[in-house]
Amino acid sequence: MFSKACEYGIRALTVIAEAGKEDKKIGIKDICKQANTPESFTAKILQNLVKREIISSQKGPSGGFYISKDLTKISLYDIVDAIDGKSIFGKCGLGLSACNAKKPCPLHHQFEVVRTELTSMCKDNSLQDLLKGFHQEVYNR
Repeated sequence: MFSKACEYGIRALTVIAEAGKEDKKIGIKDICKQANTPESFTAKILQNLVKREIISSQKGPSGGFYISKDLTKISLYDIVDAIDGKSIFGKCGLGLSACNAKKPCPLHHQFEVVRTELTSMCKDNSLQDLLKGFHQEVYNR
């Protein structure tokens, strides 16, 4: 359901958050190696997350990306919104632009349940929740 950019962003954020447990900033090369994501694409995603104030960055030899917020205050919804926008939570399951309650597509009412569940899941899960039980080996399968 999420775009590749969103998937890579979430993976990179878990790596950054994990490094933050030890009060470390982490560079793009290490993030991409651990998250198994392409460097240039991930760098663009992370710069967007810096602009949206989800993460911070510092230049220089001791620089890198870091999270200065409480991880419980960063919801999956905030992350998805910052990368893909809110449209994923309201768009048609078949990708039709004219689909709405007055002129529904054949799956409109069934997909409405999926959208509601997706929205709830994203709002109810924080970056801290994503870290629980998450192991780096997951990315390298």
